[in-house]
Amino acid sequence: MTYRGIVKDGVVVLPGDAKLPEGTEVRIEPVFIPDETTAPLSERLWRLAGWASDLPSDLARNHDQYRRACT
Repeated sequence: MTYRGIVKDGVVVLPGDAKLPEGTEVRIEPVFIPDETTAPLSERLWRLAGWASDLPSDLARNHDQYRRACT
């Protein structure tokens, strides 16, 4: 049986019909539910454009070689 609840003031609040005996052990797993305000991945990545400076001019062509040098 699975119940969905929300956290209010640090306490998980279950719906009223969720009747569990006192002392029942439960597992809490946060769930991310995207909504209309979540920016698409492409938009989030675009915000990172231009943040790095002083990169090698051939980085796009030789990125594997540079990655190996950093590990």
